[in-house]
Formats: sequence, structure tokens, C-alpha cells
Amino acid sequence: TTMRLLTALLFMLVTSVASAENSTKDNGYTIHHNAITTDMLTPEIAREYGLIRSRNRAMLNVSVIKQVPGTTGQPVEADVRASSTNIIGQQRRLRMREIREGEAIYYIGDFLVRNEEQLNFHIDVKPEGEVTWIPAAFSQTFYTE
Repeated sequence: TTMRLLTALLFMLVTSVASAENSTKDNGYTIHHNAITTDMLTPEIAREYGLIRSRNRAMLNVSVIKQVPGTTGQPVEADVRASSTNIIGQQRRLRMREIREGEAIYYIGDFLVRNEEQLNFHIDVKPEGEVTWIPAAFSQTFYTE
């Protein structure tokens, strides 16, 4: 419906504006990835996706776009695996879940963060129909105070 599409567009806008969006291009795909604290989400979006709004919680957002010449690309389903590692080497696997809104397909996972915590994210994506995984990585520091 129109409201759900509007919510999805707002969600993507909030996540890409709130954090400089990162992307990785490989094998004909663009993987968009970013992370924000969930207090930046509107109450409606948080409720819609079952997220707790908090300065001490963050969300990883990943989308996979097949590059199509002359277009902005085509969203595709994918297996998405993600983990984060802090500066002392503690690693945690993030449970990613698929969200579909109209044509949009994205994957989110939420986790706890501390003030000034720097996390290194490692994401592996296998687009539907492909046999190889595409790796992506980025680092982000979270400020909760």
C-alpha cells in the first residue's frame, strides 16, 4: 500500500542520511551497507520493524542491488551474513532478517553499542542464483552520549 511504501522510503532515507552510506561493488552487484543508532528511527518505523529505539542500540542495514545499465539497478534477494568486531577483538554474529517493502528488499540486524565504541563490520552476501559470496566491510564509531 501507499503508506507502507512511504514508510519504506522514509526508512531508507533516514538510514542513508543519518550515516554516510557505504557501498561495495563487485561481480555486477552493489551492496549498500550502513549502521545507525536506533534512536534515530521514528517511533513508527521502529514499531513496524520490531526495533527498540535507544541510543545504546544500533542497526545494520544492508541492501543488494543488481547493476542494470541505464537504471538505478534491481533489488535482489540474497543470503546475508554479518558480524562485528570491536577494537579488542570481540566478535559477534548479527542476526539479519529480510524486510520487503514493495520492490525494495533489505536486511537489518540490531545490536547493543557503547559510547565511542568502534566496530568493524564484515558482511558476506550471496545474491540469489549466484554461487559466490561477495565480501564487504566497513568501520563505524558510535556515539551514545
